[in-house]
Amino acid sequence: MDSMEVNKGIAAVLVAGITFFLTGTVGTILVQEHYPAKPAITIDIPKVAPSGKPAAPQLPPIAPLLAKADPAAGEADTHKLGCVACHSFNDGGKAIIGPNLYDVVGGPHAHMKGFEYSAALKAKKGPWTFAELNEWLHKPSAYAPGTKMTFAGIKNDKERADVIDYLHTLSPHPLPLPSPTAAPPAAAPAAAAGAPPAGEPPVETLLASADPKLGEADTHKLGCIACHTFNDGGKAGIGPNLYGVVGGPHAHMKGFEYSAALKSKQGPWTYDELYQWLKKPSAYAPGTKMTFVGIPNPKERADVIAYLRSLSPNPEPLPAKK
Repeated sequence: MDSMEVNKGIAAVLVAGITFFLTGTVGTILVQEHYPAKPAITIDIPKVAPSGKPAAPQLPPIAPLLAKADPAAGEADTHKLGCVACHSFNDGGKAIIGPNLYDVVGGPHAHMKGFEYSAALKAKKGPWTFAELNEWLHKPSAYAPGTKMTFAGIKNDKERADVIDYLHTLSPHPLPLPSPTAAPPAAAPAAAAGAPPAGEPPVETLLASADPKLGEADTHKLGCIACHTFNDGGKAGIGPNLYGVVGGPHAHMKGFEYSAALKSKQGPWTYDELYQWLKKPSAYAPGTKMTFVGIPNPKERADVIAYLRSLSPNPEPLPAKK
């Protein structure tokens, strides 16, 4: 190969390199990178609580939502959302995949006799309150991890309140809706044994003007009749018969299996003790089987006690005012 051919090869390589360099330089000048002020796609990352688990969403209070809720819309929602495929809603209705839901509001979590609830729901104590139904219907798997309920939940606050309001109507004696303006009660110091809670009149004063007929009506309104009988010689239901309970021993019905918490209570049911018990059974006898949350209204509580007092051939004398 002569020198001329070598020179041509070297020249070709140099020309190609220069051309590549000039092309890149011109391209850099003509095409400049600009980064957008905001990303084109936003990825939501759930907030994580200190425990390492995603933080639970904060649900709005149910009381203001119920004040504007529409039970007719709630009934329609049970069809739209497919609730009717798993549940019946009529009085005495049978279980389908899930339990019948008549009278569920205010009833125990496992309220339908004979239905095989999950251990997750059986472990829930106390009645279905409006607030708990709000949590449950928002996301069942979060409220009761391990539940058999595969329904994902009702994320729309208005729809959820409408459904709860509809369920609330499915009762012969619907519970009163919670006040939308009521502030949560402040924690009060523990009262001495036998003393009325702070801010409430003594039971003697309340009983002096109590109305047993209103008390009887309250036992229907509050759902007491679902668990107890009140006639002389009546059989036990979920709870014992209550005829002659005032002045009788705490475990007054023979043959009924009372909790150890009540068995440990000595002496008769006095007016003071009934007053405390009906205010909050779980506080008066921790460990009681009684799932009823109590009667917060002092007047209603005194009316019920006056009615219970009347269930006797020889009613106990009313206590004298102090």
